[in-house]
Amino acid sequence: MPRRFFLYVALSLILLPPSVALADFSGPVVGVTDGDTIKVLHNGKAEKIRLYGIDCPEKGQPFANRAKQFSLQLVFGKEVTVKDYGLDNTRFKRTLGEIVLADGRVVNEELLRAGLAWWYRKYVPNREDLAALEEEARTANRRLWADPHPVPPW
Repeated sequence: MPRRFFLYVALSLILLPPSVALADFSGPVVGVTDGDTIKVLHNGKAEKIRLYGIDCPEKGQPFANRAKQFSLQLVFGKEVTVKDYGLDNTRFKRTLGEIVLADGRVVNEELLRAGLAWWYRKYVPNREDLAALEEEARTANRRLWADPHPVPPW
């Protein structure tokens, strides 16, 4: 029986979907790099968090400054919870995370809802909730979706 239990636990861990958060942590936001990258104080140092599942306009693109200001107003100096999804696969090796505010709102979703981000379907294709938020913003012609041909950051 213990062997079966061990096998069951091992298989459960292996078969967990990749969208399951690894290890949540909380801390104050000490910096906002751009719309989809912030710094959260974690274990005594500022940890760079790349917002999971979305992509905001890059510096120089329309709405890049608005996305940064939006994130800044939502999170700077506030205590947030980071749902940790591991490291991104770029040279930056940033933590991928969903940022949860004290009131339960998720910053990643708020940026989509406001029309300041794209759902990053290439990396999180099974997030219909994010797809619906992007579609809601598109339909309402919010911010970047007011442009008939917005250019994605990628």
